[in-house]
Amino acid sequence: MSKAFKAQSGMALKRLSMASVVLLSACSTLAPTYQQPETAVTPNWPAGKAYAIDQPSGVAVSQITWKDLFKEDSIKQVIGMALQNNRDLKVSVLNVERAQALLGAQRAAYFPTISADGAGSRQKLPASVTNGRSTANTQYSGTVGLATYELDFFGKVRSLNDAALNTYLSTEQAQHSFQLALIADTAFAWYTLSADRARLALAQDTLKNQQTALDLIEKRFKLGVGTELDVNQARTTVESARADVARYTRLAAQDLNALNLLTAQPVPEKWLPKGELDDSTAMIDLKAGLPSDVLLRRPDVKAAEYQLKAANAKIGAARAAFFPSITLTGSYGSASNQLSNLFEAGTETWTFIPKISLPIFDGGRLQAYLDVSKIDQKIAVTNYQKAVETAFREVADALAAKGTLNTELQAQQNLVDASAASYKLSKARFEGGVDSYLQVLTAQQALYTAQQNLIATRLLKTSNLVTLYKVLGGSWGANS
Repeated sequence: MSKAFKAQSGMALKRLSMASVVLLSACSTLAPTYQQPETAVTPNWPAGKAYAIDQPSGVAVSQITWKDLFKEDSIKQVIGMALQNNRDLKVSVLNVERAQALLGAQRAAYFPTISADGAGSRQKLPASVTNGRSTANTQYSGTVGLATYELDFFGKVRSLNDAALNTYLSTEQAQHSFQLALIADTAFAWYTLSADRARLALAQDTLKNQQTALDLIEKRFKLGVGTELDVNQARTTVESARADVARYTRLAAQDLNALNLLTAQPVPEKWLPKGELDDSTAMIDLKAGLPSDVLLRRPDVKAAEYQLKAANAKIGAARAAFFPSITLTGSYGSASNQLSNLFEAGTETWTFIPKISLPIFDGGRLQAYLDVSKIDQKIAVTNYQKAVETAFREVADALAAKGTLNTELQAQQNLVDASAASYKLSKARFEGGVDSYLQVLTAQQALYTAQQNLIATRLLKTSNLVTLYKVLGGSWGANS
């Protein structure tokens, strides 16, 4: 290939690319101006007795990472396993990569497609066609061509690119939302296992104590001191405790299965909860901040807004389809009947084919597409409003729980203490022959129920702190 031809073809491509970029930068879109929809949420969180204990002394979610939230190293290790191995999280990450690839494909429409082509042909024509003797023609060509390229005068390409960009950003926020939910779900599973193991230990301890009491009452009955009613009443407590041991053994095993599913591999025993759940040392305290801050942080709200912006951009693309479509096709190169002098002087060839196409009649197809895009935009507005209002309600619910659970937990602890004292007194009166075993049974059952409810309330308080972290939008500084 001659240097002259290379210089000419390079200059032609450069001019063509520069012209395309200039035309592209001058275009605008026909999408409606984006306006953030109004919602029914108030500028402040609800107030009242349920929220009185939400003190401003807590730590703002934006100032911590999830690793700062939890105090125990074991649960941090398990959450780290889930973030690294969870199958659903991997799918959400791949969805982000897919959306990014689709965005790259859409952005390619901004630029012309240029290709280099070489061709050769040989044709023979009979004498009956040439009115003489038969002839054979040979032709070779080498060109650099511009494929059909649409000039974006009415912003259709830009609108489609904006839609693809916002779809990608929405997918990215959806992945963040799933990641936040995975942190919360793993913590829920870990704390639930801790609570069920505590319930199991309580049931086992109760079974052991009640079996000892039954053995003692049976001996007293054989000695003629007790009654058969006392024996049967004691036996009911033993069987009830035995049933609870079986139930909590099953629940603890199922809790562990759920935790292993979240982490996508068995959790080492050293990282599993041990002993009774301590709500006072499990997590740091949080404060809510302002509703506007929460709505800016929550990834599901961000995802809904990006979807709305994508729907808004698609209206612009649908509107642009009503206007003329201007396309360019061209090529520059060399043609010759001999391959040896294909790129010599005097063999230059070029084509330039501008084309304009204006839709006249399509049976209402373009109008239907525009109507669909407008309906999709209204759906996206409603989804965004619902996401904002749901976020507000979830935070308000978590704050209501945070404002009352400390009082409930203290009352439950007082109930356990009172029930333990009542049981101790009833047992002493029975052993002294003052009361029947029915009073002991009643006191023991009240104590056992109060202890189980105390474990449940501690779980509820700890889980609510996890929920509060989740609904306030979480943070991403330590997710890797």
